[in-house]
Amino acid sequence: MKKICLVFLILTLAGSVKAQTSCPIQLQFKPQETYIKASLRGLSSVNTEIAWASGSGGQFLRTTNGGATWNTAIVPDADSLDFRDVEAFSADVAFLMSAGPGGKSRIYKTTNAGHSWSVQLTNQYPTAFFDGMAFWDKNNGMVYSDPVDGKHLLYKTRDGGQNWLRIPPEKLHKLFKDEYGFAASGTGIRVFGTDDVWIATGGARARIFYSSNQGESWSAFDTPVLHGSQSRGIFSIAFRDRQNGVAVGGDFTKPAFAENGIARTTNGGKNWQLPVTSKKSGYRSCVAYVPETSPPLLLAVGSDGVSYSTDDGVTWADSDSTGYHTISFSNSRDSGWVAGAEGRVAKIIVSQQSK
Repeated sequence: MKKICLVFLILTLAGSVKAQTSCPIQLQFKPQETYIKASLRGLSSVNTEIAWASGSGGQFLRTTNGGATWNTAIVPDADSLDFRDVEAFSADVAFLMSAGPGGKSRIYKTTNAGHSWSVQLTNQYPTAFFDGMAFWDKNNGMVYSDPVDGKHLLYKTRDGGQNWLRIPPEKLHKLFKDEYGFAASGTGIRVFGTDDVWIATGGARARIFYSSNQGESWSAFDTPVLHGSQSRGIFSIAFRDRQNGVAVGGDFTKPAFAENGIARTTNGGKNWQLPVTSKKSGYRSCVAYVPETSPPLLLAVGSDGVSYSTDDGVTWADSDSTGYHTISFSNSRDSGWVAGAEGRVAKIIVSQQSK
């Protein structure tokens, strides 16, 4: 088990950054035995005991005892699919999203702990490629795809996936040529409350699209995150409320390249600022807020390590070189997980010392 002591970075009046000598937060990454070699990019924490993960080869896994054991299986007739996202609501109910060209992009649902799955949505557009899904609750959710005819392909459900209705293209913004999403962790889309949703893009531009009414109307905002080629852009976003959020990304072909890979907003995504300092923090495929930490602790993972911020994204530093693809917390700081290549899963243990 790796233990990391996180040091608060304090911004001085002169604008410089110095390290506080105390160690109020400690992180431990406790490896789990999954006995599989799938590349895991989907991850959903339900509570401190229940979590689901998904990945290549049609595989999914689930724990109901806080990681003491993991049950793994392959969705029937789906061993050629890559499940890049999973959204779970209990030990029994979960959605899986596969990413791929044409009909390889699908959504499945189980209501009996994965013993059987129903196909709810299969992509019919050759140029589409599902990138991620998010749910406001067990009935209301949205999935987004790479563009069709120059606009996002978006579907929404209001009945737990029994019906997925396409949001009319005339309600959406035109995307730039070679602007699209990334299915790196299924977290290029995030929701908050009952209606808010944000979607991130990369490639030619790195933008955030925001809707306050479940996709009925949208606004588009530029960000300073690295972009300009097919491997660059925003790969993940996270919001702790309607105003404060973080976007991470970079260039997945150059994981150590640390220029403009993180940005933060304090006004719901309208404006984005680069951090005051980012010590390395190269390509990152997923970012998440850690619940019940004050000031807010942020974690971001990528193929070459873990980065953290102890001041709501103002300053960042790297803490570990182990590569992961995705992170998930529910509503407790004791409910965190990371997952990555070769079936790698670890439980995140956060300790905060009292002052």
